[in-house]
Amino acid sequence: MRESKLISKKHKEKPAEATLASHIFLLRGGYMRPIANGIYSLLPPGKRIQQKIEAIIREEMNKVDGQEVMMPVVMPRELWDESGRWDSVGSELLRFKDRTGHDMLLGMTHEEACTALARTEATSYRDYPFMLYQIQTKYRDEARSRGGLIRVREFTMKDAYSFHTCEADLDAYYDRVAKAYHTIYRRIGIPEVVAIQSDTGMMGGKIAHEYQLVTDSGEDKIVMCDKCKSYWNSEVASTTYTYEKEELLPLEEVATPNTKTIEDLTKFLNIPATKMAKIVFYTTEKGQTVAVMIRGDLEVNETKFAKVVKCLFDFATDAEIIKVGGVPGFATGMNLTCPVYVDKSIANAYNLVCGANKEGFHLKNFNVSRDLPKAEIVDIATVIEGDICPKCGAKLHLTRGIEVGNIFKLGTKYTESMHMTYTAEDGTEKTPIMGCYGIGVGRSLASVIEAHHDEYGPIWPLSIAPWQVQINAMGLDKEGIQDTAEKLYADLEKAGVEVLYDDRNLSAGVQFAEADLTGLPLRLIVAPKALAQGMIEYKIRATGERGMIPVNEAVQFTQKWIKEEMKKYL
Repeated sequence: MRESKLISKKHKEKPAEATLASHIFLLRGGYMRPIANGIYSLLPPGKRIQQKIEAIIREEMNKVDGQEVMMPVVMPRELWDESGRWDSVGSELLRFKDRTGHDMLLGMTHEEACTALARTEATSYRDYPFMLYQIQTKYRDEARSRGGLIRVREFTMKDAYSFHTCEADLDAYYDRVAKAYHTIYRRIGIPEVVAIQSDTGMMGGKIAHEYQLVTDSGEDKIVMCDKCKSYWNSEVASTTYTYEKEELLPLEEVATPNTKTIEDLTKFLNIPATKMAKIVFYTTEKGQTVAVMIRGDLEVNETKFAKVVKCLFDFATDAEIIKVGGVPGFATGMNLTCPVYVDKSIANAYNLVCGANKEGFHLKNFNVSRDLPKAEIVDIATVIEGDICPKCGAKLHLTRGIEVGNIFKLGTKYTESMHMTYTAEDGTEKTPIMGCYGIGVGRSLASVIEAHHDEYGPIWPLSIAPWQVQINAMGLDKEGIQDTAEKLYADLEKAGVEVLYDDRNLSAGVQFAEADLTGLPLRLIVAPKALAQGMIEYKIRATGERGMIPVNEAVQFTQKWIKEEMKKYL
């Protein structure tokens, strides 16, 4: 490709709306352009990268017996009524009516469509197990699109769905796909991606894992143990709590005027928040008020708590708290007329301070085992820095990450609700079990930049770089430069090398700045001084290594370098 013909303008200035490196360089480097908030067009360099990522994904999905299909972006309401998600999914699902007034939607995921497709074909146990996958456009009406391709509304995704006749078969296949995912991320140049246990969310199912690129620029909170290399999404992370045994002291009421917050109370009593039990009230969508008691320095993880109450909820009003017997700002879990949940952070703690259910007063020496013996003990606290790893006992560390993929054991959530069955070997009708496996193509592309860039631009891995080599010709009007560069370009293309040739007669400073924004792995520089010695200069983008090679050995050198470098991605 000749730079003079390439439809992809580079920009010197940082875009005002961009903060992440990937967003900045994808705009500055001419990889994409915005159409609307969270919606982008890919220019030729960006499209070439996407195609290479998709090719790697296809190869690895085919290796685990995947069969590629194509399902529609637009679906009728009826499919999502069958699964129950037409009503349960919020405004992120874009619903609309077609010209006949029929309810339709844009697919943000394809569990329903794939189940509907599979149930027409897999009717006997002999058809199982199998996996169908696609690489397709999705649309999620994201309320806070940000970070360029990191969080968008329209996106390209590989989604796969496996169908099984038993849990053991699903478990074995789930592990195969998990390994394939690590191979995919290594091959596209981000071997730093880790698998972490995650919440199943709107997808449903029993077990889920996210594939996260650990980076400070990520928006997901990750809990990790450096010792045993375990990772969790903060929405499911847990810890262990240990307390020195104390004598259970009798409850003691103390006056604590104007101390409605934990911060106020710690100052007033000169007692740390770790020795306090605070209470939080919620009212569920069913109209029931519930109370949660948790250690004073911790916060309720609402994703965890949603799994306890199995419905949506919001903070209770003062009127709702009073109605169940609580005194706002001074409440306790004792003597309430609503369900009370106790987080495990205080279940075995001794002699805590809690509310007295009396304006201006608190209680000392609260003990769950004695004072709330019938309360349900739950794990709903958000893990904090320095908590204890539940696996090895080391201290936990909090970091951030970008989710680039996920896998779920869906079970029968969709096959059962959508009445998908097969005839078993004994002649009975059975419901198959599903797994689901997704990879965000655009987000993976952007994540490569987040992991591998410098202040000048992206550093593309050879496996997905838009072109493998860039030729920079310095001073096309000088003797021998254009002829040498043109011949090198032709010879490399003839040898099957992907080449971007900057054939514009621009200054070295402009060419090199734009070459950095393009970020190709190998740069060949045809310049007067080196050419006078019969040499061409090379530069490796990732390492900064430079050197000279004879003009007549440039093609052979390039082929050999590409062959050796590609071994990292096979």
